[in-house]
Amino acid sequence: MTAADVRGSDPGDGRISTPRAARARMWSAATATTSALPPLAPDHDLAAVPDWSEVVEHFREGLIVCDADGVVRQLSPVAERLVPEVVPGEVLAAAGVAPLRGDGPAEFTHHGRRLRLRPVPLSSARRCWYVEDVTESVSRADALLAERARSLFLAVVGDKLGNPLHPDRAAAAVARLAVPTVADVAVLVLAPRSGRARWWRAVRADDEAPAVDNGVLPATALPAAIETGLAGTEPHALDWLVEQAAEAGWLPGLDVPGATARVVPLPGREAPAGVLLVARRAGRWYDEADVDLVRAFAARAGAALTTAMLYRDQAEVADTLQASLLPVEPAAAPGVQWGTAYRPAQAGLRIGGDFYGSHRLADGGSVFFLGDVSGKGVEAAVFTGQLRQCLHALHRVEAQPGRLLKLLNDALLETTQAHGQGRFATMVLGVTRPHRDGGLTLALAGGGHLPPLVLRESGEVEVVPLRGMLIGVVPDPRIGETTVHLAPGETCLLYSDGVTEARGGWRGDEQFGADRLLNAVTGCHRMPAPALAERVEQVTCDWLAHGDHDDIAVLALRATGPAGRASRHLHAVPEPRRADRSTELPA
Repeated sequence: MTAADVRGSDPGDGRISTPRAARARMWSAATATTSALPPLAPDHDLAAVPDWSEVVEHFREGLIVCDADGVVRQLSPVAERLVPEVVPGEVLAAAGVAPLRGDGPAEFTHHGRRLRLRPVPLSSARRCWYVEDVTESVSRADALLAERARSLFLAVVGDKLGNPLHPDRAAAAVARLAVPTVADVAVLVLAPRSGRARWWRAVRADDEAPAVDNGVLPATALPAAIETGLAGTEPHALDWLVEQAAEAGWLPGLDVPGATARVVPLPGREAPAGVLLVARRAGRWYDEADVDLVRAFAARAGAALTTAMLYRDQAEVADTLQASLLPVEPAAAPGVQWGTAYRPAQAGLRIGGDFYGSHRLADGGSVFFLGDVSGKGVEAAVFTGQLRQCLHALHRVEAQPGRLLKLLNDALLETTQAHGQGRFATMVLGVTRPHRDGGLTLALAGGGHLPPLVLRESGEVEVVPLRGMLIGVVPDPRIGETTVHLAPGETCLLYSDGVTEARGGWRGDEQFGADRLLNAVTGCHRMPAPALAERVEQVTCDWLAHGDHDDIAVLALRATGPAGRASRHLHAVPEPRRADRSTELPA
């Protein structure tokens, strides 16, 4: 490259020519040429102006130059195309374009194009108007703003519907969020259950939050468009959607002839979770971008509803299973008053590893039991359910407590070995027989559980010498057996180790222990069985002071006396005291 190659149009000026410099020199030349031109006659031809067209024909902006009287003296080809009403030699104000009569910049729509106007004063009171076509840039900016608004709306929707726990609340939120961004009226219809379809509707209210209501329709009364949407297809016959929605009573305050509507399915697991009907007033038609936004909104709404329905179904299953695993209250039996208390280690689950119950015998007696399986929580509760089912079946073939407990041991061994669980249980199992005088005879069998207590009519508390081996560990365990006689008004108390091993007190780590339990029930011999069980639970929980604990279970059975009823008189419970005893509970 030579020096002449980099010089400007005049090789002798010594300046390097760049695009920016070239354009600057060209505009200076055009301005100088325009300033040197004599006033033009009204019929002067613009093409006759020396070099004017060549200078400005490639400008992006159109140029209109007026003299001091407002007469158009120069008009570039771009300005002539954008504002054809402007004629050289005539007064600019006569063109009939309102923004050209003003003194400042303006932006306006003209012949379907978006124009931007900018006046620049020149010498001798002349003025030059720059006219730019900004249609495409404004459209791009509007499209970007609209996309940002859509993205923001969908982000808000995702946040609001991110953690639904109940289908009804999620459905109401979906309908409310749809108004007013995608609809003036939005109706969400859930997939029918048991022949009935629930719907939620949100209606736009000026300067107020949308009003939301709901209702139920028989599945056979759903509009055809809704049935099509529930089948997974988006209806395309748009002209009758509004009429169907109006007939269903879903479009209050909407001018039906001028309204527009769309129906979009809400995706579910295997079939749509529901459908969303959106409707707008006249003048707000759904273009392709609007329909895409409605579909994106419906996809998020469908995911939220599906999650909420799945949570509801799982909660229903969990509630059913929990109800089946909860300890069952003992069956009423002649001459016996039952009292129970139960507090699982994990209160939120309501189930645990402690259990109790009873079964009636054909001869008028009852089989009763209280036990504790290894572990806590759901797994322990499932094991207790298996154990209770075994007892329910085995007591029909064996009523002798010791033999019944051995049969239960064999059944549990078979179950645990088959599943590789390695679980075991402790248990006290007994059979009660009523006497004519109102007393009871209790035949007891023990499998590694804490010994029962007997509250005598005299006020003395006895520890029943009952031991034995764990259930579900060895094939032929040693089972402890004994017999206890209860006079009318006397009570036998069974409890789990969650009572004696409860840790609390001043330091928070001291066990409640056997001695405190004995003190707590001393003087309670006249209490009804329910009140006694409740007292044991209460003093244990007071000792815990809201600390962590094992499962707690209490079962009390009281001989009701000849009349078959326990005393109605409640007596004050003395303060727990420590007394010397010849018989103590094992540590």
